[in-house]
Amino acid sequence: MASLKEIKTRISSTKKTKQITKAMEMVSAAKLNKAQSQAGAFQPYTDKIREVVASIAGGTEGLSHPMLEMRDEVKKTGYIVITSDRGLCGAYNSGLLRETVRLINERHTSPDEYGIVVMGRIGLEFFKKRNMPIFQEITGMADQPDYTDIKSIATSTVEMFEDGVFDHVYIHYNHFVSAISQQVTETQLLPLTSFNNGETEEASNQLEYIYEPEAESILEELLPHYAESLIFGALLDGKASEFGARMSAMRSATDNADNMIGDLTLIYNRARQAAITQEINEIVGGASAQG
Repeated sequence: MASLKEIKTRISSTKKTKQITKAMEMVSAAKLNKAQSQAGAFQPYTDKIREVVASIAGGTEGLSHPMLEMRDEVKKTGYIVITSDRGLCGAYNSGLLRETVRLINERHTSPDEYGIVVMGRIGLEFFKKRNMPIFQEITGMADQPDYTDIKSIATSTVEMFEDGVFDHVYIHYNHFVSAISQQVTETQLLPLTSFNNGETEEASNQLEYIYEPEAESILEELLPHYAESLIFGALLDGKASEFGARMSAMRSATDNADNMIGDLTLIYNRARQAAITQEINEIVGGASAQG
């Protein structure tokens, strides 16, 4: 059995750990609020681009664009995987990466059939360790990222699709459901099939627009911006999920520390009482022997 000193040391170290996890929980809660606000503020921008694009796609006959067309043969698929740069966020990264690998193994028989664009150090180390083909990478993202932070990687990913490097592009990220729930999500980024042949609810419900210059020129400019906005929106959603997952993980760690402190305190009190009882028995036994 551990000595009283050892038990007291463990109680002290557990209390210090609890202080750290409690502080991290509070920090993550504050960052979660900011991330939710940022994601909410960006959504109207994406919605408006989608509305205009849907209006053009649904109201212009004979319209075609490489980003809207399904290709007859899919030779290579791109996966944009959004992970975190830091750990201590429960199953936030592991669940996402496990699902990504499962889908890749299910769809492809060779590394030549897919490529990965990874955001976040955790994902980068994961794919490098398994020698999976990484086409682009970005790490060290800010807790509240700016559009310019991912502009380069988003633009180059869209260009790779337009140039035929990728025939399909998917985004894998954790969708924020609540502070205690995140859902691993796959979204098809390219081609933008929801606009094909004007088959969109937006196209039928939105007001008519007058375009200057012609609609095709506007579409040429807007489609890449729309695709990039989907990537940035997924990143903001993933950031909110990350902070929610970290807050929940730190809350669980704090609760576990409380339970451990309670158990150790009970053991300490029992051991201390046993030591006192033993000392009393020794004193009584010594006094009886002298009498």
